[in-house]
Amino acid sequence: MKETHKNSATIASSLRQKQQEAEKHKSKDEEHKKKVEAKNALENSYNMRNIVKDEKIGAKLPPADKKKIEDAIEAAIQWLDINQLAEADDFEDKMKELEIICNPIITKMYQGCVLDEAVPAGGNGAGPKIEEVD
Repeated sequence: MKETHKNSATIASSLRQKQQEAEKHKSKDEEHKKKVEAKNALENSYNMRNIVKDEKIGAKLPPADKKKIEDAIEAAIQWLDINQLAEADDFEDKMKELEIICNPIITKMYQGCVLDEAVPAGGNGAGPKIEEVD
């Protein structure tokens, strides 16, 4: 009976130890996942650069705004190239910096596109004049 009790205690101890190790690895895995996701988000700067250079989209941006976005994207890409092993928070901070610069310009561009589509070419948006006839 004593032998069975010893084996049960050993098994329980081993299970607790394995559970603690699993929790430890879970935390590291979550940190790694967060880092990869943050890095991938910042790597979208490459796609953003291509979009801004696209003639159809780039032509809709005022030259000063286009330059501002291009400079911000290039700075983010250069930072990314140098800091491949940075932590998740660093990638997230860099992405926020890029968004602070780019989002207002892109929003303004899309609002301008919507307004351009809403107003017929050559018109002032007032629509046709209707006069009452007696």
